[in-house]
Amino acid sequence: MTGAEFLASFIATGELHGLRIGSTLDEVDRVVRRPFVDVFGEEGEWLRRDYGLVEFAFNPEPEPEWVVATATIQLHRLASGDDLARAWARSMGVEFPRYTSWEELREELSRTHGVPELEITDQGGFLQYRAASSNVSVLVVDDEDEERGYRIGDGDVWGLDLWAPYRAG
Repeated sequence: MTGAEFLASFIATGELHGLRIGSTLDEVDRVVRRPFVDVFGEEGEWLRRDYGLVEFAFNPEPEPEWVVATATIQLHRLASGDDLARAWARSMGVEFPRYTSWEELREELSRTHGVPELEITDQGGFLQYRAASSNVSVLVVDDEDEERGYRIGDGDVWGLDLWAPYRAG
């Protein structure tokens, strides 16, 4: 699967390899077979697991089960070289290029079923495209001075975030 196809599916469904808000740490371990770094909150109130390209944040709900609270695809990390992209392709079956432009992703979204409406906001140097129905946000570099190199450039996707919907109460 191409990176753009994977990202379009993520935006449409709010699922990352079948994982979603509320998935357990055990489910993540079964799906994502990659080395990781764990960082715990000082009092054990949260866990962040960083797989390089993808990062999950977990809350202990219902205790003591860790459940996904957010997930982030850190596309900007791919610009520094091909190693991370090759490793992700081998282990997860998704082939990402060093750079993913918003134009390329938008084109793939036009061919994807069930893509929600995207609300656009300016985030000061970035544009955020937010899909409320799938709880996914896309952050795109919006700075004409940013050029591709070991960093992503203007019009490239910085990353995507899956977030838990707000619950009043």
